[in-house]
Amino acid sequence: MPGTRQGGRRRSYAPDVPPSPLRPHLSDLLAAAHVVTLPMRLRFRGVTEREAVLIQGPRGWAEWAPFPEYDDRDAARWLAAAVELGWGEVPPPVRAEVGVNATVPALAAARVESVLARYDLAADPARRTAKVKVAEKGQVLADDVARVTEVRRVLGPLARIRVDANGAWSVDEAVEALTALAPLHLEYAEQPCTAVEELAELRVRLARAGVDVPVAADESIRRAEDPLRVAREHAADLVVVKVAPLGGVARALEIVDACGLPAVVSSALDTSVGLAAGVRLAAALPQLDHDCGLGTAALLAADVVPDPLLPLAGTLTTDRADAARQAVDPGRLTAYRSSAEREAWWRQRLTRAHALL
Repeated sequence: MPGTRQGGRRRSYAPDVPPSPLRPHLSDLLAAAHVVTLPMRLRFRGVTEREAVLIQGPRGWAEWAPFPEYDDRDAARWLAAAVELGWGEVPPPVRAEVGVNATVPALAAARVESVLARYDLAADPARRTAKVKVAEKGQVLADDVARVTEVRRVLGPLARIRVDANGAWSVDEAVEALTALAPLHLEYAEQPCTAVEELAELRVRLARAGVDVPVAADESIRRAEDPLRVAREHAADLVVVKVAPLGGVARALEIVDACGLPAVVSSALDTSVGLAAGVRLAAALPQLDHDCGLGTAALLAADVVPDPLLPLAGTLTTDRADAARQAVDPGRLTAYRSSAEREAWWRQRLTRAHALL
């Protein structure tokens, strides 16, 4: 089985909730937990409000925010990541600055320019990157083409544009869509199909058709029982990794090393606290050739820190990330506190997830 090398010894990777000596007592977690509901600027992934649990540990604030539909084992991996951040040690950075892409939801082409205006993009047109959501339920391919075309117009011919289908296409649909989008010069297509075998087939069919669009795996890494299968079956050209779903920064680094593929770090619609963990992962990767999806604070209408972790000139730094994680505002935790019913739901879920650590 593929594994990672540390100190000259090869260690196997087991795709489950990460075992950890860090297991704060449940009562300590519950006492330190604050459940918030943050409004979104616009609908994203079907979400108009983002619920999250902010937990203050001895090493600073951490975020725990698995989406409500995820099961307890998924939620436990997210909790392991929060425990690492609040109670443990995060691997040291090898770079101080990380490039960040803008994110364009699956909205009408006429709204693209106003969304991109919320991002402080790099002055150099060649250093601008945008991720565009496609394959939205209720929309058609023409909507996707119009949206990506508008992003290309706004950002210019040198910008890097990637699309994200969240696994919504069949292989036939992905071939059709990427053939239509390829003339817009895509950097890559993220999770165009759901299954690993579909991604592998898609890469072969795109190559045979002469469609030059690399394939990136996201859900096939972060929600898979065996995230290394993507590499074994040659199903992707690169992997998208997220701190919380993979169980923490250290765990994500192990998976990237074991996959042996270029990596992009992305967020899971996090608050600035969760984004700070993403910046630390991106900063710790031995090699980072792509801008990262860590600018999603621009999609929130409110945050838990006074100065949200938004990219400046298309970049985020580890200094700003570390500062944001220490700057959670008690007044904002009170202002955006979830209803009693939702708070009880999250605390019960935290209790179940803790039992699986």
